Amino acid sequence: MDRIVGGKYKLGRKTGVGSSGEVYEATQIDTSELVAVKIEKDDTRRSELMVEAKMYNILRGKSGIPKIMWSGMDQGDVILVLELLGPNLKELVELCGGEFTLKTVLILAIRMIEILEYVHSKGFLHRDMKPENFVIGNHRRRGQIYIIDFGLATSYLDPATNCHIPCGKTTLTGTDLYASLHALLGNEQSRRDDLESLGFVFMYLLKGRLPWQGLRALSVEDMDSLIADEKRSPEGFCKSLPPEFRSYFDYCRSLKFDQQPDYEFLKHLFLDLLDRRVSSSSDSKSKVATSSIGNS
Repeated sequence: MDRIVGGKYKLGRKTGVGSSGEVYEATQIDTSELVAVKIEKDDTRRSELMVEAKMYNILRGKSGIPKIMWSGMDQGDVILVLELLGPNLKELVELCGGEFTLKTVLILAIRMIEILEYVHSKGFLHRDMKPENFVIGNHRRRGQIYIIDFGLATSYLDPATNCHIPCGKTTLTGTDLYASLHALLGNEQSRRDDLESLGFVFMYLLKGRLPWQGLRALSVEDMDSLIADEKRSPEGFCKSLPPEFRSYFDYCRSLKFDQQPDYEFLKHLFLDLLDRRVSSSSDSKSKVATSSIGNS
């Protein structure tokens, strides 16, 4: 493809298709730097790419947040240009034989909680925690983990008062497999829901699948109801996991809608487990993953 967007980014191969449009690898004409370009057809609906561009600008400058290169309109399309990053965690899990070692998951979990804490500190929710939305860096930054895809992000603060929004009823935003129980039951999301959803990502990384994957239903509503039933009891879905994971979910479920989470408590659950249960040696699967996510 010979199209140039933003006056200086020449599109190359298509690398993906998402809910908000297509993703391409592109080259910065002046420097030959490779970048990622997301293209969304402009229409009357809420532009997820415009929301995403706004979020990257608000969050910029922090480790774990991709660098935004350019955003704007081009030939009637909404364009977002980001630094080119590496594979996502779902792809890495598949590369590692379908699951990560406990050590790798604990290292990841601590860093992912830190990144989410930063997003929350800016007054925003991500609302779509899933393995595909965490990627590793390229080249010299292979030891970094990044959070991506802020198209469903929203503020949990009322712009008029700067106070926490009230709890109410709404439709599900996000991915049902990883959504919190409150979200599946039609409740407005808050920080506790991002954290609970992140916990389901940890489960997936450790086991390679979630207990409710493979359920069948006649409608989206029926499916959400079935998944919600499976998620009601942390005692049940955490039975094959170290007890710290049950403690993580119990804590998330104990939070009130507008309560400030204790991120340090959650990080230390996994830090302490890392110290107690996991030796410094790694097996081959852990080596593949940790070579990409950090020096462990």
